[in-house]
Amino acid sequence: MKAKLLFVASLLVSTGVWAQKNYQLQSPDGRLTATINVGKTITWAVKDGYTDVITPSTIGLELAGGEVLGQNASVKKAETSQADELIKTPFYKKAHVSNHYNQIKLSMKGDYAVIFRAYDDGIAYRFVSERKGELTIKNEQAQFNFKNDDVAYLPFVNDYRNKDKFTTSFEAQYSKMPISKIVKDSLAFLPILVDLGNQQKAAILEADIENYPGMYLSAGDKASNGLSGVFAQYPTQEGNGGYKNINYVVNGRADYIAKVAGSTVLPWRIVIISNSDKELLDNDMMQKIASASRVTDMSWIKPGKVAWDWWNNWNISHVDFKAGVNNATYKYYIDFAAANKLEYIIIDEGWSDDADLTKVNPALNLQELVNYGKQKNVGIILWSSWFAITRDLEGILGRYEQMGIKGFKIDFIDRDDQKMTKSLYEIADASAKHHMLVDYHGMYKPSGIQHTYPNIVNFEGVKGLENVKWGVKDHPGYDVSIPFIRMLAGPMDYTPGAMRNANQANWRPVNDNPMSQGTRCHQLSMYTIFEAPLQMLADNPTIYQKEQECTDFIAAVPTTFDETYAIDGSVGNYVAIARRKGTTWFAGAMTSWDARNTAIDLSFLGDGKYRAIIFEDGINADRDATDYKKTIVTVTAKDKLNIKMAPGGGWSARFEKM
Repeated sequence: MKAKLLFVASLLVSTGVWAQKNYQLQSPDGRLTATINVGKTITWAVKDGYTDVITPSTIGLELAGGEVLGQNASVKKAETSQADELIKTPFYKKAHVSNHYNQIKLSMKGDYAVIFRAYDDGIAYRFVSERKGELTIKNEQAQFNFKNDDVAYLPFVNDYRNKDKFTTSFEAQYSKMPISKIVKDSLAFLPILVDLGNQQKAAILEADIENYPGMYLSAGDKASNGLSGVFAQYPTQEGNGGYKNINYVVNGRADYIAKVAGSTVLPWRIVIISNSDKELLDNDMMQKIASASRVTDMSWIKPGKVAWDWWNNWNISHVDFKAGVNNATYKYYIDFAAANKLEYIIIDEGWSDDADLTKVNPALNLQELVNYGKQKNVGIILWSSWFAITRDLEGILGRYEQMGIKGFKIDFIDRDDQKMTKSLYEIADASAKHHMLVDYHGMYKPSGIQHTYPNIVNFEGVKGLENVKWGVKDHPGYDVSIPFIRMLAGPMDYTPGAMRNANQANWRPVNDNPMSQGTRCHQLSMYTIFEAPLQMLADNPTIYQKEQECTDFIAAVPTTFDETYAIDGSVGNYVAIARRKGTTWFAGAMTSWDARNTAIDLSFLGDGKYRAIIFEDGINADRDATDYKKTIVTVTAKDKLNIKMAPGGGWSARFEKM
C-alpha cells in the first residue's frame, strides 16, 4: 500500500490537480516520463531523464460521421494503478518475465478512455471504447515526433502484390536514413528503430492487433521530424491471385479501416527505449504487454526443430529412389530427424491440391507417414496457404488432428488488414482446441498473439534464408540487424542451417542447391541467436549427414530457454548472445561482412567449471566459408574468450556444467 501511495503522490506533485489538462506518468525506476496533454487534442510526449524521446505527438480516432475521439477532449476521471508480477513464459527465451509497470487510465467524456502504461524500458498507450452498438473507424491518428532529424532503420514495403500497397510480404532489408529523407507515401512496416544519438535508440512497435489493422509508418510532419501511422482500409473485394493463384488478394477497399464493437480495446502503440544496443537483445515487451494466454492446458505444446524439404528442393542423394514429394523421400526425412533427435518434419508445398487440402497428392500416403513418424517419435507438420485452410477451417483441423498431424505451417498471408488479423486469431484459437501447432510462416509479423496463443510457435515477417536463393546481396548485414529490431516483435522463421557457405566474392544465387552468404559458423550461431520455438534445419539430410559434426552441434541447441543474457552488439555490425537451458549455456556471435575480433566475457556462467564445445571460423574462412575449427576446453565464469570472426563470420559454443 505504501508504494502505491507514493506512486499516486508523485503524479499529484507532477500534475497539480487532476482537473488540469496535463498528466504525467513515470516508469517504476523513475527514468522515463510520459506527459499527456488533454484539450483541443490529445498529445503525448516521452522523456528519458532530460532527453526528449518523443516530442508532443497527436493521437486520435476518426469515426464515421466526422466525430474524432481525441478532439476537444475532457477528462472525467483519472485512475492510476500499477503491477509488479512474474509471468510464466514456457515457450520463450526465458522461463519468466517481470511485468512491472505504472499505469494511468484517462476516462473521457463521450464514453471512451486512453490508457498509458510506463515500463522501465518503454511507454505504451491504447484507446478503449466504452460505447454501445458498433463503431466504424475511418482512420487513426498515431504520431511519433522526434526532436531532431534522427536516423531511422526502416523496412519499407517494396513488393506490392496485385497493385495493392497493403498486400505485402513484410520482408525487407533496412534502409538507414534521416527521418527527413523518407519519401512521401512510402510505407514502413513495424518494428522500426530510431537512433537518438549517444547510444540511445527508440523502437516503435504494436501489440494486440486483434480484429484491427496493423500499423505502418510513413513520413509525418517534416517540421516535427515526424512519423505517422497508416492503416489498411477494410477489404471489400477479394479473389485468388499472386503466386500460382493461391494468394487471396484485395481488389477493392472501403473508406474505413475497421468496424468494431462499441465496447472494445484497441491495440497498444509502443515505444521501447534503450541506452545501449545490447539492451535491445534481451527485451520482453511483447510478452509482458500482450493479452494473457487463452490456452489453459499447454501440456501438448511441444516446441522443437524441424527437418524441412522446400529450401533444399528435396535434393537428397545417394539413395535408391527418386527424390520428391513421395513416401520414400519423407521416410528418409523422418529417419534423419529421428537419428538426430529432431521433433518434426514439414511436408511443404505439393502434398495436396493448392486450394483443397482434402485432395492429397496420390504419390503420398499421409497416414502411413504419420504412423512411421510416430514409431520414431517424429511428428509431421503440413504446409497450407491461408486461403486453403480457411475454406473449411474446422473440417481441415478435425480431419488432420484425427490422422495425427501435429500442426500447420500457414503461408501466403501477405496482409494485416482487419479481416486478416481477425482471421489469424480465429485460426490460432481453433488450432489450440484441436491441439495443433501453428507456424505463421506466410509473410506475417508477430504482435503479441504468440503470448495469447502459445501454440503459435513461429512467424516469418523476416527476409530469411530463402532470399539467398534468388539474389539478396547483403545478408550478413541484415542478420546482425534483425536481432535488435525485428526480434523485438517476436520469434522469426528465418530457416537457418545452410551447409553450402560462400564468401562475398564467390556467392551466387542458386535455386536448387542454394548457398548461404557468410561462413559455416555464421549459420551455426543463428540457432542460439535467433528466437524460434519451432526452428528449421533448412538444408537437406544428405548434406547434414556429410557434415555430422555441425549437425550434432545444431541438434543440441534448444529452441526455448530458461534465461537469456545479452553479451554485446551493435546494430548492423555484430551481435553476441548467451542463453541457458537447465545447467547448460549456449552462446553465439556473428558479424557483418566486416571481419571482427572481440572478447566474449563468460561471467554469465554459474559457479564451477564448464566443458566448452566451441565452433569458430577457420583460418581460411575468408576464402572458403565452410572452413571452421572445433575445440573443446575447460572454462569458468572468470574467463574471457578472444574470438576472431571472418567477413560474414560467426562463433558458437555450448558450455556443459562439469
